[in-house]
Amino acid sequence: MQTSHILVLDPDQARRDSLAQVLKAAGHTPVAIGDPAEAARALTTPGLDHAVVALATPGLDQAHLREAIAPSEPVQPEPLDDVERRHIARTLAYTRGNKRRAAHLLGIARSTLLAKVRKYGLNGGSDSGPEAE
Repeated sequence: MQTSHILVLDPDQARRDSLAQVLKAAGHTPVAIGDPAEAARALTTPGLDHAVVALATPGLDQAHLREAIAPSEPVQPEPLDDVERRHIARTLAYTRGNKRRAAHLLGIARSTLLAKVRKYGLNGGSDSGPEAE
């Protein structure tokens, strides 16, 4: 299972915390928020994979939410190096720094991964033990 960063917006703290607990137990990283303005700012955070939104949240501007999720104007794409760096960093975090396993998951040679780790200045997670390299 792949870990996801999931925004949870719900004004009901008990329901929000309960859902966040379930997501965390499933290995995901929940971002539990009760304020629509704060959630709107969180939607622009790189690395957010999914959002669970209580549409009845007071003060939630659903038109603004729709625009944030599916902008009518095309969004300028990120540079490929930024996307690649983030993806490699997430894969290394997922493998807990095991570069051999990360290279396999990424479908690249271990030497290529090591070069990219140097290029992007990534620490590679926990580099302890022979399998980490």
